[in-house]
Amino acid sequence: MVRVWSRLAALRGVLHPTLRQVISYGMVGAVGFVVDVGGFNALRFAGGEGPLHDYPLAAKVISGAAATVVAWVGNRYWTFRHTRRDAAHQEFLLFALVAMIGTFIAVGCLWFSHYVLDLRSPLADNIAANGVGLALGMAFRFWASRRHVFRQPDRGEPTGSHEDGGEGRGTEDADGSPAQSSELAGTAPDLSRRA
Repeated sequence: MVRVWSRLAALRGVLHPTLRQVISYGMVGAVGFVVDVGGFNALRFAGGEGPLHDYPLAAKVISGAAATVVAWVGNRYWTFRHTRRDAAHQEFLLFALVAMIGTFIAVGCLWFSHYVLDLRSPLADNIAANGVGLALGMAFRFWASRRHVFRQPDRGEPTGSHEDGGEGRGTEDADGSPAQSSELAGTAPDLSRRA
């Protein structure tokens, strides 16, 4: 029974920081979703026929760009605050690249639905762009943000060092996720992984 509890404690230590990131990423994403969907629909359908009514792909790119700025600010200062880069401009460029790829995933879904399947109603456009497209794009963005955008280059400091301004900043686990200090993770430090 003791082994079960120790295994559960170790699992909680591994899942807890990731689960917290997923939840905060989802909340930031929800705000970005409102900006994206609201902007898309305003550009396409405001007042019956919006300014970009005949240009659904352009409307999606513009709404996606606005949502990207909102999401970067939220993720930089909340979701990934302990692993953000010192150079904000480099981080934003990487985040924008990742977001652009995610937006192209959504635009690709919209293109396929609108032009290949010839589903051109507001409902069909929203399902393709803001349902399927955003879900696939969001999954890609979370993975890429966690893996490539919000991480410090390894500075050779031990896990949990506070000298660089954050718990575990500058270090990562073998899977590329941010490492947590032993007191944050609730487990004993694994000294065998450090060189």
